[in-house]
Amino acid sequence: MIDVLSVVSECAPLVKTGGLADVAGALPGALTSEGVRMRTLLPGYPAVMAAAAGAEAAMEIDDLFGGPAKVRAATVAGLDLLILDAPHLYDRPGSIYLAPHGGDWSDNPERFAALSWVAARIAAHGIGGWHPAILHGHDWQAGLMCEYLHDAGTKGVRTVMTIHNIAFHGIAPAAKLRQLRLDPARFTPEGFEYWGNISALKAGLMGADRLTTVSPTYAEELMTPEFGMGLDGVMRDRRADLSGILNGIDEDVWNPATDDQIAPYKTPKGKAKAKAALREEFCLPDAEGPLCCVVSRLTEQKGLDLLIEALPALLERGGQLALLGSGDAALEEAFRQAANHENVAVRIGYDEGLSHRLIAGSDAILVPSRFEPCGLTQLYGLRYGTVPLVALTGGLADTVINASPAAMAMGVATGVQFHPITAGALTNALTRLCDLYADPDTWDALQKNAMAQPVGWGTSAARYAALYKDLLA
Repeated sequence: MIDVLSVVSECAPLVKTGGLADVAGALPGALTSEGVRMRTLLPGYPAVMAAAAGAEAAMEIDDLFGGPAKVRAATVAGLDLLILDAPHLYDRPGSIYLAPHGGDWSDNPERFAALSWVAARIAAHGIGGWHPAILHGHDWQAGLMCEYLHDAGTKGVRTVMTIHNIAFHGIAPAAKLRQLRLDPARFTPEGFEYWGNISALKAGLMGADRLTTVSPTYAEELMTPEFGMGLDGVMRDRRADLSGILNGIDEDVWNPATDDQIAPYKTPKGKAKAKAALREEFCLPDAEGPLCCVVSRLTEQKGLDLLIEALPALLERGGQLALLGSGDAALEEAFRQAANHENVAVRIGYDEGLSHRLIAGSDAILVPSRFEPCGLTQLYGLRYGTVPLVALTGGLADTVINASPAAMAMGVATGVQFHPITAGALTNALTRLCDLYADPDTWDALQKNAMAQPVGWGTSAARYAALYKDLLA
């Protein structure tokens, strides 16, 4: 059995702002059958502490970046958790990353340095008699764990860093070096220095034994200036240590046959009840074209400004849009204005149950991202026979088979891809989607192909386990 400590800032079902949480929540269970025992180190946000009420302290720390802290061990929702109980860092209302005014919490560098520091301490000294053989950190919030592990002098523990989105670096000013307990000698271009600042993500990319990201195509994209977000040189230097391993989804949580958020169905034809219920919930009339959904953060990264421009092409063909999301204020307002059309309905915010009902009841799911490391919503769509329309980038390129004439003739197409990632190309893709939908036999074949596509963790969990074994060899 290989013991792994997953170091992560969010984890479903306890706390979630995006796909990172879904991955962190599903991976431990998927790895069990591969001979891997994974525990998850997670900040003690209010929702996490409430879910683990009464958990006993397994470690105490007198001063953790400004106050005392404890690490509490608990099993919640089938997850083996180590919860960093540090009220001065995590006991706050609202978003786990953002202050009430909408900007980052000013002490985010300390909040997530603390998570990394505790991970290194557990690696160095163990906790309750348990010693991880591998630290597996996720994104910049765990990036400094390699620095602290180096300071602890622990050479037997191996490290893996997974990049879920390289756009977020975890930048802090150089003036915080002492405050963050970092060695100034490694504040260099070969270390964690980035244009005169501290980059937590770069620390992880430079210091970890192996790097992974969440799709093969994104792994290649990261080595280019267009997608590397200033760290493409680092990624090229570490090419030999980088693996692209596709994310999967929890097929028990996302299961159209048992999903308690919807009327269960096992075939594409069973979507009719879910679609009728969704139209009623969103006050949408019957229509000739496809009912399309978006479940997303509303940002330019997600290409949703392009959708605003291309939306008339869908509506002119009798199509509909039901959207759930929040984010950029200008995009929120643009979609509110679009909802003046009888065939557009918008809910600003996030609701996990509603996301299930949207994906279950829609004919298609739109993911026009400018870049997308992996993406999970298109996988949910495949699982529910909700045909994905996606941009040709990152994990979207790796998980959706375009309905080209050749793919349709071979019976393998599962969705629609478009490129270049422009409003004009998206307009053409929406027109193509409507053409496919207008032919019932073609659409039925697409839906069946989508539902037959493997979207679980089986293959990817085996690849992670093989990576761990190789590290320890």
